Amino acid sequence: MSAFDARRVSHEYTQTNDAPPEKVFPLLCPVREADWVPGWQYHLIYSGSGLAEDGCVFSTPNDPGPETVWMVTHYDPKAFTIAFARVEPGMIATQIRIALGLSPGGKTSARIRYFYTGLSPAGNAVLDRYTTEWFRGKMQSWETAMNYFLRNGTLIRAAAWE
Repeated sequence: MSAFDARRVSHEYTQTNDAPPEKVFPLLCPVREADWVPGWQYHLIYSGSGLAEDGCVFSTPNDPGPETVWMVTHYDPKAFTIAFARVEPGMIATQIRIALGLSPGGKTSARIRYFYTGLSPAGNAVLDRYTTEWFRGKMQSWETAMNYFLRNGTLIRAAAWE
C-alpha cells in the first residue's frame, strides 16, 4: 500500500444576517435550505422530526460522481450552534461549524468555519481551488441569498445568487 498524505484546508467567515438568531437558526437545515438556496437538492435519509436535528443524515447530488453524505454532528437550538460532517466519497471530508449570536439592530452574527480534508490525491488536488477568495465568495453568496429570503420571504433569483 502506498503512503498518502492528506491535506487540510480551513476557512472561517462571519456573516451578518438580517434577522435575529431565532429566525436564522431554523434555516440551517437540509429541508429549509430549499426555501432560500437556489437549486438546492437533497435527499433526507434520516430525521426523527423531518428537519435538522442531532444525527440527521441526508445526501446531496454531485456532478459527476456519487452523492455527498451529510450528518448533523451537533445541534443546539438554545445556543444557536450546529455542526455538520459531510463526505464526498474518495475525494473530500468536510467539517462545518456554525455559531450564531445576536448583533446590534436585531441582526445575527454567523461565525462559519469549514475544515476540508483530502481523502485521495484527487481530493488533495481539488483543495488547491479552495482558496481564501473562493471561500469568501461562497460565503458572500450564501449571505446574500439568506438575507434576501429573510427580507422578502422568497427565494432569490438564481442569476443574482451566482
